[in-house]
Amino acid sequence: MTTPLAPPALDQLFRSARTYNGFSAEPLSDQTLQALYDLMKWAPTAANSCPARIVFVRSPAAKEKLRPALIAGNVDKTMAAPATAIVGRDLDFHQHLPRLFPAADAKSWFTGNQPLIEHSAMLNASLQGAYLILAARALGLDCGPMSGFDSTQVDAAFFAGTKVKSFMLVNLGRGDPSKVYPRGPRFDFAEVCRID
Repeated sequence: MTTPLAPPALDQLFRSARTYNGFSAEPLSDQTLQALYDLMKWAPTAANSCPARIVFVRSPAAKEKLRPALIAGNVDKTMAAPATAIVGRDLDFHQHLPRLFPAADAKSWFTGNQPLIEHSAMLNASLQGAYLILAARALGLDCGPMSGFDSTQVDAAFFAGTKVKSFMLVNLGRGDPSKVYPRGPRFDFAEVCRID
């Protein structure tokens, strides 16, 4: 077994980490965004399916393409964020399984089974969206994940001609602590867990 992370690292990833609604103007470089992906890509998905597809929206032109799809409460913070990750799920992910999971004929598990494709793509891409948040925090970035957007508009603007369907946005950068809501409560262990 590996050694548990030190308390400061656990604070950075979980206990002190917050959802940010404002960011400094400090830009995020290509290298930072590549490092973020290169960290998150190692986390597990079923049959190493890796169905997440990400567009890092950073340029003013790309931000303007995204703007019409945002609900009103998400416009200002998204326009001000140094980058916004659009996380989508690729409904053709199984086509890559011969390369990604050569240990078995995993592609055949999905061929012709659209409900399984949909379920597995959403489940595993959601995991990867969570890994993206943790990887960003591990690299010292702050995050503002959101679901308040019109995915049909986002897909038309950023994933046209593909089978990728967006489901999450994550604003990324150096967070502004003055624009963080008070921390909400969480359930205690005994309220939502049991040990059988």
